[in-house]
Amino acid sequence: MTSDGPASGIEVVPGISVVVPAKDERENLPELLSEIAAALSGRSFEVIVIDDGSSDGTSEMLADLASRTPWLRAMRHAVACGQSASVRTGLHAARGDILVTIDGDGENDPAYIPALVAALESAGEGVALAAGQRVGRKASRAKRIASKLANRLRGALLKDQTRDSGCGLKAIRREVFLQLPYFDSWHRFLPALVLREGHGVTHVDIVDRQRRHGTSKYGILDRAFVGALDLFGVWWLRRRRKRVPEVSAVAGFGEGISGGMATGERGAVPPALKE
Repeated sequence: MTSDGPASGIEVVPGISVVVPAKDERENLPELLSEIAAALSGRSFEVIVIDDGSSDGTSEMLADLASRTPWLRAMRHAVACGQSASVRTGLHAARGDILVTIDGDGENDPAYIPALVAALESAGEGVALAAGQRVGRKASRAKRIASKLANRLRGALLKDQTRDSGCGLKAIRREVFLQLPYFDSWHRFLPALVLREGHGVTHVDIVDRQRRHGTSKYGILDRAFVGALDLFGVWWLRRRRKRVPEVSAVAGFGEGISGGMATGERGAVPPALKE
């Protein structure tokens, strides 16, 4: 957990940080957070919820829950800034070496978090992202068709080796996240951005489930035009990355650096130094 040690007063840094973006999800969050805790029972973890300018009392509920829950941290945007901004806020505040994202609406099942983490850990240092891919979608037929067409176009242009980049469940290595460029809708292009930095991606199938309370904050048309611009923007970013440097230490960085950042060492040489 993330509570202070009883004797030394030294903070225990969690191994896994789970970031949950949420807007007006007061009814969904308590059960979702309980499910996350159950899924990670026995592991060192923290959960960071970002309230993106909610008006339903989400922050008040989180403050009360966090006062009784040592692994929960809550943050709030003064006004709604969007899901990408919420994910980024939480990831920058996270302390774990492995960062997990999951949507706050409950449609992503936290029971798959251990499988994502295990897939990332077993894949080796060359793989930086374990991405969930939804099966058995519960969205409307129109949304499923739109999503399938968008994923096909994205895959054809970006060649990101991913069938479904819209799933909120992902696990990424912290040092690699810190290398990635940011823009709105960035979280939907993580596989392509990770590949751009010279790292690999692995996948885990995630069975979709119904939202328990409330309604979706997103439609079909409100994503289409902006999504197309983002897609070509990421395509441009990938084309402009001509070569990922292979970096090795010459002096002054200590030992233990072999293709990646030394464990627990800040200021070490990253696996792919940005140009």
